[in-house]
Amino acid sequence: MMQREITVRTNGPGLYEFTDEVSAFVQESGIAEGLLTVFVRHTSCSLVIQENADPDVRRDLNEFFRRLAPPADDPSMRWVTHRSEGNDDMPAHIKAALTQTSLGIPVTDGRLLLGTWQGIYLFEHRDRPHRRRIVLHLTD
Repeated sequence: MMQREITVRTNGPGLYEFTDEVSAFVQESGIAEGLLTVFVRHTSCSLVIQENADPDVRRDLNEFFRRLAPPADDPSMRWVTHRSEGNDDMPAHIKAALTQTSLGIPVTDGRLLLGTWQGIYLFEHRDRPHRRRIVLHLTD
């Protein structure tokens, strides 16, 4: 078993890939076969495995979620009561609830079993920059 916490810095909404950092952790562990759990320690961002070849995919996902849960000052969001941390906060919680805060990824031959075009992303849902803490936990 091996565990590490990493930090991903964000500059507002979007997908921030950190696959290389996770791959390096797995290689350093010396564990050949196992399961990697990736867990984000926040409630207003999430984790996704997504295509890392065409940036249009990331742009379209950002736009979809922006339309799904616009800022709380949008007329369609009048029903929102949680506004103490800004107009982006409750929509960020909604987006995080619809995605994931943890991922399970198999490890074989000391490598992540991701598909050819798959990458691991932090999906930031807040407007201002953050330092997001992510726990990597690998068991054999």
